[in-house]
Amino acid sequence: MIHALKCPTCAAPVDFDDKSDSRTMRCPFCQNTIIVPDALRQGVVSTFGARPRTLRVGPGMKYFLVFSVCAIILGSIYAVMQIVNTAIRSGENKTPPRAIIIPPIPAFPPIPKTAEATPTPPGFATTTLKFGSEGTGPGTFNDARSIAVDGDGRIYVGDYTGGRVQVFDAAGKFQTQWMVDQKMPLRGMAADRRGNIYVVQSGTIQRYEAASGKPLGELSYGEGRGFDNVVTTPDGGLVAAWRRNRDDIVRFDANGRLVKVIRSAVSGQTDASELDLRVAVDGLGNIYALGTFTQAVYKFTPDGRFVNRFGGRGDQPGQLHAPQSIAVDNQGRVYVSDIKGVQVFDKEGRYIDVFKPASIAFGMVFDDKNELHIAARSQVLKCSLNEKK
Repeated sequence: MIHALKCPTCAAPVDFDDKSDSRTMRCPFCQNTIIVPDALRQGVVSTFGARPRTLRVGPGMKYFLVFSVCAIILGSIYAVMQIVNTAIRSGENKTPPRAIIIPPIPAFPPIPKTAEATPTPPGFATTTLKFGSEGTGPGTFNDARSIAVDGDGRIYVGDYTGGRVQVFDAAGKFQTQWMVDQKMPLRGMAADRRGNIYVVQSGTIQRYEAASGKPLGELSYGEGRGFDNVVTTPDGGLVAAWRRNRDDIVRFDANGRLVKVIRSAVSGQTDASELDLRVAVDGLGNIYALGTFTQAVYKFTPDGRFVNRFGGRGDQPGQLHAPQSIAVDNQGRVYVSDIKGVQVFDKEGRYIDVFKPASIAFGMVFDDKNELHIAARSQVLKCSLNEKK
């Protein structure tokens, strides 16, 4: 009899003769080899698209099928009984769970010693006081560039424009203020131990009563106007920078009498004339002149003899870039501010270190406690030195 099969590869109908002894045949459409099922070779009639024929099973086969079904059912029942017995035994031997005690977690767990941060070594100086802000009211500054400290620690701060001088106690608390010439820039300021404040304006040095701002007269100088900066000396005198066709350094005694003139102080050592000199004096009376145009420091003895020059234009340590002010501490170290911060030199001009205040130091002065006071446009800083071992 001819039977119809489906090719498992292309699903095409394929005719098979059950009288054939071959176990395989080839699909005439895709040429795939088809294995003929044994059921078709044992009398199972299956016609493609027609009702299947009855499968003829002998007596032996019937007993075999019945036995197989019974065995499967009995095996399933046995497996279910084993699972139930196991669950019962595990339930009888199960011990109650032990209570788990969770210790309380501290709000801020302690940090192990190995995790503690190593303290950062201090720099050359530490800011210990800061006061002021931008403004025109008491304790605020319009453009603070000049600063002075008297023997009692009172701080005097002068705005570059507007002519206002403010007075503070050693803790930075505002006390009073008074006015100088409001039309001219305030170029420099210094305080002595006798209650006087010296202010440089319009090329002259004017003396005022520190407590009230009462004018006390002008310092006389035969060369006329031309002063640009002033600083007090330990013996109560003054050293001033003067320029008019020359860059001179002028020294007065405590009574305001002329003592010494160092003519062409900078241009005499270089080929360039200096147009803006800032001056400082150490405890021995040595004079340091900062040339902001030549960007160097020039050292002179008390009698005016040139000793040394250091600094120079550049961005390396010890070189200067846009310097603004100069001061000397009670150890003879020289401090020069520029855009890098405040650079420190020894008395011979050798570079030591640099530290960076919060703002550029336009004015600097030391008090009797060797604390550095800085005028920084809109605020005043006080720095204590960290002595290095």
